[in-house]
Amino acid sequence: MNRRDTQVLSGKYKSTLFNIFLDAIYPRRCAVCDEIIPFGGALICSGCEKKPVFVREPRCRKCGRMLYSREEYCTDCKEVKHAFDRAFSVFIYNDVMQQSVFRFKYQGRQEYADFYAECIYRYLGEELKSLNAEALIPVPLHKERYKMRGFNQAELIAERLGKILGIKVEKDLVRRVSATLPQKNLNREERRKNLKRAFTLSRNIVKLTRVIIVDDIYTTGITADEMAEILRSAGVREIYVVTLCSGSPV
Repeated sequence: MNRRDTQVLSGKYKSTLFNIFLDAIYPRRCAVCDEIIPFGGALICSGCEKKPVFVREPRCRKCGRMLYSREEYCTDCKEVKHAFDRAFSVFIYNDVMQQSVFRFKYQGRQEYADFYAECIYRYLGEELKSLNAEALIPVPLHKERYKMRGFNQAELIAERLGKILGIKVEKDLVRRVSATLPQKNLNREERRKNLKRAFTLSRNIVKLTRVIIVDDIYTTGITADEMAEILRSAGVREIYVVTLCSGSPV
């Protein structure tokens, strides 16, 4: 792990009076190992700084996943024409991050979003700012799944990232109208069929030209593609994607 990586992982959240009060009542847990962390603003344990694996160069110039070769595009992006312009991610989706994201989504560890957004900003902030995006758009949940979970994980990350970058979050622009099956157990074709016509726009006029879609994990890119197609149909010209994690190097 290089010095830059250590700086990314050693960030702290803003110690406001409200955060201090919350820490006293509900102690913050490490977003990597889930152990209670010392009071004072740390986002993860010092012993966990070497556990997440960063996406490094060479990266696919389309989907952003790490590559084994020095080619510009991964095998997937050579064969599939994606609807978005480019995607970026911070970590490889290994066992450590799988467990972290699982707790975040299914065990209510909403405080992890602070760490996730901080890492995205510290690792990809300059690239994201250079895009001059007008809005962050989190991938929406269907209302039934939102009711069961109590929150949208992509929305939490987007809201925190938006505050850091100074970019507005359009959390209601795209709606999920189909209660789709979980994507993780489906192959590419099944995922595409599962998400076909799953999204719609909440309004007819979209006065945006450049946006960034925000999600937790990039696997095949089909979710991003479906959202990008909807947004392009409304006149959005440049569509980027940022995720916390992406699949293993390809």
